[in-house]
Amino acid sequence: MTDDTSNTRELEDSIVTDFDKRLSYGEYLALDEILGAQHLRSEPTHHDEMLFIIQHQTSELWLKLMLHELRSARQSLAADDLGTALKRIARVKHIQTTMTEQWSVLATLTPTEYAEFRQFLATSSGFQSYQYRAVEFMLGNKNEKMLEVFESDPAAHELLQKLLHEPSLYDEFLRYLHRAGFPIPETLLQRDVTLAHVFTPDLVPVLVDIYRTSKEHWRVYEACEELVDLEDNFQLWRFRHLRTVARTIGIKAGTGGSSGTQFLEKALSLTFFPELFAVRNEIGA
Repeated sequence: MTDDTSNTRELEDSIVTDFDKRLSYGEYLALDEILGAQHLRSEPTHHDEMLFIIQHQTSELWLKLMLHELRSARQSLAADDLGTALKRIARVKHIQTTMTEQWSVLATLTPTEYAEFRQFLATSSGFQSYQYRAVEFMLGNKNEKMLEVFESDPAAHELLQKLLHEPSLYDEFLRYLHRAGFPIPETLLQRDVTLAHVFTPDLVPVLVDIYRTSKEHWRVYEACEELVDLEDNFQLWRFRHLRTVARTIGIKAGTGGSSGTQFLEKALSLTFFPELFAVRNEIGA
């Protein structure tokens, strides 16, 4: 008979408890490596450095998954599989939401607390996140000069070099539209993909027509709005990053040598899909 006052739950007989020859949860996830990867450098050890490290490590894990999904979305567009591409983009949007919300955790770090271990970061900086740069490259914000930061990291440099010469997600979307019969300007279909995408006025009427005939082109119209969501979410992440940095270090320079908040503010002017936002100027005008 079960004692209802014990406030315990008995293990069911079918639950596996012997892992001598069975795969465990910890082994599958390599938890020994992940949970052992927080190496505090402050001396004496500062309590809040653990927060700082885990915040950035988890962000890198989410960026890894984001890259995984964006590459699949791009591949799906190249194969004319819009449905799968939209599924991947939808997942990326949820990742973005999680990453943006994460800033609220780091924002609990006060200027005084951060100042006690900031010196131990030396020249390390989030600016040096190659996965973040890879996501930007995937979305079309290419900048070959960024590769200089990663010359000492062959694997990171190779990844960015590869993505630099590959079409972005937007490039593949426009190629998809071209194959679907939409009059995409030839300059965009033949453009140098190593350069950042820039606003192309001739594309706007094509997209305006899609919006105005959304009932006839619903899936393509939906895809346009998904890309708008993607950029909006990215800008929200950038803004929350900026505000978290501002409340933690003010206007001081970044540990990696940047101007800090001034440098982050400039990123807010960068855009991935400018024509999709220009459509708003035409609809209803």
